[in-house]
Amino acid sequence: MKRSLYAAVAGAAALTLALAGCAGDPQAVAASDTGVNTSADQNRVTTSKNDAAAALVPAKVRDRGTLVVGGGFGSGSVPLGFYADDNKTPIGLEVDIAYLVAQALGLKPEIEVTSWENLFVGLDSGKYDVGFSNITVTEKRKQKYDFATYRKDDIAFEAKKGGTWRVTGGKDIAGKTIAVGSGTNQEKILVDWNEANVKAGLPAATIKYFQKNTDTYLALSSGRIDAYLGPNPSIAYHVNRSGETETIGKFSGAGPTLQGLIAATTKKDDGLVKAYQAALNAVIADGSYAKVLARWNVTTEAVAKSEINPPGLPLTS
Repeated sequence: MKRSLYAAVAGAAALTLALAGCAGDPQAVAASDTGVNTSADQNRVTTSKNDAAAALVPAKVRDRGTLVVGGGFGSGSVPLGFYADDNKTPIGLEVDIAYLVAQALGLKPEIEVTSWENLFVGLDSGKYDVGFSNITVTEKRKQKYDFATYRKDDIAFEAKKGGTWRVTGGKDIAGKTIAVGSGTNQEKILVDWNEANVKAGLPAATIKYFQKNTDTYLALSSGRIDAYLGPNPSIAYHVNRSGETETIGKFSGAGPTLQGLIAATTKKDDGLVKAYQAALNAVIADGSYAKVLARWNVTTEAVAKSEINPPGLPLTS
């Protein structure tokens, strides 16, 4: 039986928080049909403690023995971060990378799932030692946070399959209705494009926001939005699973002149960023990093090394 677009979303994000409010869908597929291990028993890729990296950890964190990780994917985003089928165990690409970094530093990871907005509140207050949540390096964020990069950042537009509309640049969004996550670099790029179009006399795009991925895809399926702009890994995963949508444009998450980068994010000058960089370079070198990316089908976003605070999405893109 061919699944509807909404049913495919339910299957792909099976048992994430986003699905919790959508019980009773008779076409929702089993977790085993999503193509990834969604059980609480993850059998994660592991690494060993790297003494040089561990030596860089500030004493207060080293003595505590834990690395408190904020994951701002509260409503679930497959394959980046979501809940296992026990509805309580965080899993996904970002979680696996956090585990590797903690292990390389000789620490026990404590993953705390929160909303995107509260992730940064937690970093500001010191509640979280680090954020692993598909966080893009931007020049604005660099004013408050330090970054140790670990993955390329690509974003993509997803629309219903079979149309002729393609997004090759900002002018192509004129007059369209597009969903995007609030407070994301995708939103900034979309807003900047829209403002440039209006100044050029083109029709304004309508930007929509939804709290849950399931709501976004319901809007796409019903025609209430023309497209969704989001992280490429999540969109590529959903396109593959649903069979009813397609990627109609793919871009760097840092704008047209710079390759975007995803990074471990920590409060500025808290003394942790060099430890994260060293740990990331250690897991890149030992091959465990590549195994994690392969596990979640994002090998095209691999980086050769971790960088601290590289150029990011400009204040004006």
